[in-house]
Amino acid sequence: MVNILMLSKWHVHAKDYAKTIGEQPDARITCVWDEDAARGAAWAKELGVPFEPDLEKALAREDVDAVVVDTPTTMHRKVMVKAAQAGKHIFTEKALATTLEDCYAIERAVQEAGVKFCISFPQLTSPLAQLCKSAIENGLLGQVHLLRYRMAHDGALAGWLPDYWYLPQDAGGGAMMDLGCHPMYMASYLLGKPARVASVFNNSVAPHGVDDNAVSVVEFENKAIAVLETGFISPFDAGCFELLGTQGAITRIGQDIKMRTADRKEWFTPDLPAPMPSAMRLFLDGVQRGTPIPFGMERAIALTELLENAYKSDRLQAIVRVAGD
Repeated sequence: MVNILMLSKWHVHAKDYAKTIGEQPDARITCVWDEDAARGAAWAKELGVPFEPDLEKALAREDVDAVVVDTPTTMHRKVMVKAAQAGKHIFTEKALATTLEDCYAIERAVQEAGVKFCISFPQLTSPLAQLCKSAIENGLLGQVHLLRYRMAHDGALAGWLPDYWYLPQDAGGGAMMDLGCHPMYMASYLLGKPARVASVFNNSVAPHGVDDNAVSVVEFENKAIAVLETGFISPFDAGCFELLGTQGAITRIGQDIKMRTADRKEWFTPDLPAPMPSAMRLFLDGVQRGTPIPFGMERAIALTELLENAYKSDRLQAIVRVAGD
């Protein structure tokens, strides 16, 4: 049994992770901590577990093996370093951090403590992601040269996101830092190491001037280009996805996935691979059985590398060259 400390209900998906944990036969929530004591106490009461307002005391509890991090993104370095130093395994909502400097500090703490780490990248568990990865690795598409991925919703336009979601000192950014993570980590997963980034972000209705309509164009070292789009003002988003190669392609509009390959010139509906287990399930298995956790520190840092350079490009209004290793 993995005993889990929930670190904050700030993130809009925190309650979903709590629900997922409750559905697992080998995990349970034993405590809640929150930077907002009133919110944390109310959530702990709802979950039927103790609330501990002191982070160090919460991490020192004997009935805590692991933490689920849903704090403001800009607090991730603080809470994860402390969690690792306390010997607790870490599951976190994306993004790992808003800067590579913070990512590397978390990475050092995790490595020194020898704890397990997993970041939630739900789109990578999808049949679409597995289809694309397999097609690329097996050369079915030829040389992949373009990825276009749009993920957007109307959260700011319709007002269903919490007001604090738009505070840059907590969230680290707007639509690209939140929803745009999904296209960003998909691009990294499929295309590899980025070389250059160009961004145009703007603000229409979201409070505090954060980006609510955003596009980044990324050139990768293999010369593929990704056009990554997101927003909080799109009630009619079609969820467009295109992966184009010199000999084939995979596309999706809504839930309709089509494919063509070198030996099948006409578009067809592919047989989809099974989805991977959820990131939470992969994390729990990794903690208890030592099985691989595919969404680990390397993938987490790759996302922040894209995000940090994307925001830098928009801020400077210039094409930004990504620093080498």
